[in-house]
Amino acid sequence: MERHILVVFPHPDDESFGVSGTLAMFAEQGVPITYACLTLGEMGRNMGIPPFANRETLPSIRKKELEDACRVIGIHDLRLLGFRDKTVEFEDEELLTDRISAIIAETNPSLIITFYPGYSVHPDHDACGAAVIRAVERMPKEKRPVVHCVAFAKNCEKEIGKPNIVRDVSAVIDKKIAAIQAHRSQTEGLMKAATKYGGDAITRFKTERFWTFKW
Repeated sequence: MERHILVVFPHPDDESFGVSGTLAMFAEQGVPITYACLTLGEMGRNMGIPPFANRETLPSIRKKELEDACRVIGIHDLRLLGFRDKTVEFEDEELLTDRISAIIAETNPSLIITFYPGYSVHPDHDACGAAVIRAVERMPKEKRPVVHCVAFAKNCEKEIGKPNIVRDVSAVIDKKIAAIQAHRSQTEGLMKAATKYGGDAITRFKTERFWTFKW
């Protein structure tokens, strides 16, 4: 039983695709979850199918979608940190680390979930994960929370080994699908394709993988 979970990702929908099953399971157990989302994903390419957003309206639409997804998952503490999408790698490292450190100090999580720096494909993902690791490294070793990282680069298992945790989230798959669908501007086409071409995509959603970060 975790005391408190802190999730730190850069974009709306990162939580839904990668870890919403795990989070929904913990939420059902009554574990409090804080989600610190660095940006609003305002530079996302997708505008809905057919398009219902534009570059001006996308930030507010994605904010509402994120709030809806969190409600489905059972996340009641959403923090929007206000960084700009696709520029996290260029942010002042100390500023970014300080912001995350402050949330860690406030929430005192027993578990942090983020991206594995260097193995998460998108520069924002890697920069986000690196900032979390820096924040935790500031803490005395005996007081550091466990950090579970999401990785999906092609070379990740070869370089960092197999995931430490492979979790079956079939019991909450309806919540996970609903959380993904809440991000309608980004996921509607994908979910339609998944439904049209069979259950393989849905089956993949039933398993979530994590690497425990080791210092």
